[in-house]
Amino acid sequence: MTQQYPIGTPGKPWKDAEKKAWFEQQSKQRDYGNDVIRRIDHLREQFDVETYGELNYHGRSFPLFVVRSRNWHVDRPTVLVTGGVHGYETSGVHGALYFLETEAVNHLSRFNILVAPCISPWGYETINRWNPDAVDPNRSFVEGSPAQETVLIMNYLVKHKIAPAVHVDLHETTDTDNSEFRPALAARNGTSNDNWNIPDGFYLVADSSRQEPEFQRAIIETVKPVTHIAPPDASGCLIGAPMMQEGAIEYDAKPLGLCMGMTDARFVTTTEVYPDSPNTNPVECIDAQVAAVRGALEYAAGKC
Repeated sequence: MTQQYPIGTPGKPWKDAEKKAWFEQQSKQRDYGNDVIRRIDHLREQFDVETYGELNYHGRSFPLFVVRSRNWHVDRPTVLVTGGVHGYETSGVHGALYFLETEAVNHLSRFNILVAPCISPWGYETINRWNPDAVDPNRSFVEGSPAQETVLIMNYLVKHKIAPAVHVDLHETTDTDNSEFRPALAARNGTSNDNWNIPDGFYLVADSSRQEPEFQRAIIETVKPVTHIAPPDASGCLIGAPMMQEGAIEYDAKPLGLCMGMTDARFVTTTEVYPDSPNTNPVECIDAQVAAVRGALEYAAGKC
């Protein structure tokens, strides 16, 4: 199905005027300070909390935080968990926080743990995939990135010489991917839009350049008791990509500028839950994100 977007002229990429018109349609719908920073502050008794940068957009500032193991050992493998790269993907943010609040302590003896719970706080507040400049952070993990959200977290890793062995990036696929974000993307780029079938359930996106199928399988098996796994469509695909194994597709992460491509971690994956499914609920989606991280760490323990 092709859908026309209300901003721009079909076939012509947006210029500054169209981007400004898009930005002016956005509004704050939830609060980063209350929803995210408040919970991070409660973690300070058990973890180190660091500010790695600040975003300043149109008179508003957003401090950016990482939460990390207090007793950091240079000879211990490091796990990186990222959430809120797409700010609108709620369970990615809250799954990262809930992992810290519940599950992380069980892995501190085997891993250094580093969590960036909300990489795109403006996107979180306005329920957006893009930042205010109409840039998708999860296509911007590249050298010379146009997105400050990605520049700041990448610079933090480089500055502190953090080279994760495991990286789990927490995401969602929602109905608004078809109703809003894919039509907006086509309008911005001056291309046509063909919506895909939204998978009903949890799935993973692996990195085709770092194939670890047993790692992906272990995560799926850990998530299964928590929520349902997305079945393939009639073509054997999920979001247009061939299914490599149950609940898993793959992309070439680094050329696409995906968050899971920003490190050279051996064990890497992107989670996707479907919060709009009639077969799930917000709590289950958050629990599935935590289960995915747990499955990743249980598999990687002793292998890195």
